[in-house]
Amino acid sequence: MNASAQLLRDLVRLPSVNPMGRAAPGDIHLEHRVTAYLEAYFKNLNVPYERHAISPGRDNIIARCLADRPARTIMFEVHQDTVPVDNMTIEPFAGHIEGNRLYGRGSCDIKGGMAAMLTAFARIVRERPARACNLVMACTVDEEHTFLGVQELVKRRVQADFAIVAEPTNLDIVHAHKGVARWFLTTRGRACHSSKPTEGDNAIYRMGRVLAGIERYARSLSESVVDPLLGPATISVGMIDGGSSVNTVPDRCTIEIDRRIVGSEVPHEAPQQLLAYLRNVEGIEGPIEQTPCWIAERALLPVGADEVIDRLGQAIDAVRGSHRVRAVPFGTDAATISSSGIPAVVFGPGDIAQAHTCDEWVPLDEIDQAAEILYRLAIG
Repeated sequence: MNASAQLLRDLVRLPSVNPMGRAAPGDIHLEHRVTAYLEAYFKNLNVPYERHAISPGRDNIIARCLADRPARTIMFEVHQDTVPVDNMTIEPFAGHIEGNRLYGRGSCDIKGGMAAMLTAFARIVRERPARACNLVMACTVDEEHTFLGVQELVKRRVQADFAIVAEPTNLDIVHAHKGVARWFLTTRGRACHSSKPTEGDNAIYRMGRVLAGIERYARSLSESVVDPLLGPATISVGMIDGGSSVNTVPDRCTIEIDRRIVGSEVPHEAPQQLLAYLRNVEGIEGPIEQTPCWIAERALLPVGADEVIDRLGQAIDAVRGSHRVRAVPFGTDAATISSSGIPAVVFGPGDIAQAHTCDEWVPLDEIDQAAEILYRLAIG
């Protein structure tokens, strides 16, 4: 096992599960174990670093490698958290290796990318190549749920000429992706005994009409809001909750909505756009309440990213012979970093199809290739 594979195995064996808003009992949740490992790693490299508390058990950690005569500063950004381990069919934290694959929760998303970035960062620190750039290695928390880590990162106005954000891209360059808005919608009714349902007002029935309207709204969006890079805007209902008992007519029903943002759309405007459609097109009356978006991220667009796309493309070509530049539908920290004024692209080992799966894995050869590509980028 080479150094990058051992590093990845170490990271996978440190649980850093994002509770995703649920209660977090037990000893596998939050990122503090990974943060402690990273702190020891940076101490061993003898580089300056800092920790920023986001919430209990959740710290960003940022390290720097300062070159003698840097032409530019590059940020490597990667998140420390993983999704939960529910329904996994393998031991999530064993870091089992079989052939060219390392298995475990977070191996693909995105501890494989973290291992590649750390390997390249450490090589620059140890070799001190004459043409090296300044490097900022930012390891953030809570990417899988509310993006609190990257939001704190940009509030601190960390400076860089451009950023590489680690996510599984099959070593392609992702220069654009959809944004996201998520919020809750509630219908209200009047409770009564289920033996006399006409004396009440069933909030679940009203929600049924709302859901049918949202399904039609989704079709309208796919035809009317289309970006040439990212394709259509989408809307999806992923969670529903209502009622208190089967023998009570419910006075409340709540859904959680996921709306994917394209082009120059403003995420915070999405709830009112939906409500206007439900009222004016569907003709739905009665009490409908919506919360403000609990997450609202703009789309990543390749504005100002020509240099990083070109330089990273050259580094990929030197290692793999060719490269692709493409857009994807999923969201990343790159949108927040780009919105702060630092051009950003997404790059990393692994396939997004393997992220969050019951038997998550990443190809080890792509870890090594990613590390070499990032090294060449930093000295190019």
